[in-house]
Amino acid sequence: MDKSKVYFTDFRVGLGTNLLQKLQKLCKVAGIKNIDMDGKFVAIKMHFGELGNMAFLRPNYAKAIADLVKEQGGLPFLTDCNTLYPGSRKHALEHMDCANINGFNTTTTGCQIIIGDGLRGTDEVSIPVKNGEYVKEAKIGRAIMDADVFISLAHFKGHEMTGFGGAIKNIGMGCGSRAGKMEQHSSGKPDIHEELCRGCRRCGRECGSNAITYENNKAKINQDLCKGCGRCIGACAYDAVYNPQWDAGDLLDRKMAEYAQAVCQNRPCFHINLAMDISPNCDCHGENDAAILPNIGMFASFDPVALDQACVDACQQQEPMPNSQLSDNLAKPDWEHYHDHFMDSNPNVHWKETLEHAEKIGMGTREYELVKLK
Repeated sequence: MDKSKVYFTDFRVGLGTNLLQKLQKLCKVAGIKNIDMDGKFVAIKMHFGELGNMAFLRPNYAKAIADLVKEQGGLPFLTDCNTLYPGSRKHALEHMDCANINGFNTTTTGCQIIIGDGLRGTDEVSIPVKNGEYVKEAKIGRAIMDADVFISLAHFKGHEMTGFGGAIKNIGMGCGSRAGKMEQHSSGKPDIHEELCRGCRRCGRECGSNAITYENNKAKINQDLCKGCGRCIGACAYDAVYNPQWDAGDLLDRKMAEYAQAVCQNRPCFHINLAMDISPNCDCHGENDAAILPNIGMFASFDPVALDQACVDACQQQEPMPNSQLSDNLAKPDWEHYHDHFMDSNPNVHWKETLEHAEKIGMGTREYELVKLK
């Protein structure tokens, strides 16, 4: 496979211009105008940030991309799917409230916001994964798959489970329904926290395997009948249904790549990473620690694998920020130095598997040509 082009510009601007204009210029030079968007629905996938987190991308960047889409006659909407874990985005109502509190609304972004997997995180479609080895059919939010064109707008950062979060994570994990997220995180079957169960019986109505019964008004899951689809987790509003078996990081990384493949295959896609406020952990946290690396710049490409690889390489070339998780770890006298910023920040991660597997299944290539713009 030939090298893919990844376009880059830093955060320097002179008088009379601004970063939003620079982002739009980057996308135009990278070829976003070559996508036919006229009269078509365009999903712009991004992360609205957990309440209390301050590292997520500002809504101004989303508006810059939405405006480009509208210039091309497209019908843009911002989207993300509900979370599997308790927080401020586990169903569409609180997810929309969270987005609004964090500054995302029709005025600030110039387009509508649609939660991709619906009210309870169960509005999904099953998409066969091209070359999938671990996931044969990915459970993707329906609104995301209904779009004609897909754009990923990702905050590139560290991550406590996958090493880094870039385009592939924004797409693969972010576009999975609640059941899809469970499939990526776990290969087991759900169980019940009886102390949290209220006997509402919604999980039983969602179960397609007749695996859920009730004793003393508490749900019980028959593990022999259960197929592990996870729809009961998405249905429960009280976090009483959970999965006790979580996969190791390398398997998570590979499943996530396959989910990203399902989202992107067979339609026009464009990908943008902003390497700034590079926090050690995901924006899903209700807080963000100090950045582990300095702000680097904005990257864009049609190839999400090359894009993430270029961002990783740029990060590895930076000096750690003082008074950060990364620099604190490196200063420990007994620290095992990995000479890898992501592993030295979160030593249990397996980030390379994401890129290696994404390349293996045909999402793109890790070989790239970096085109730098002023």
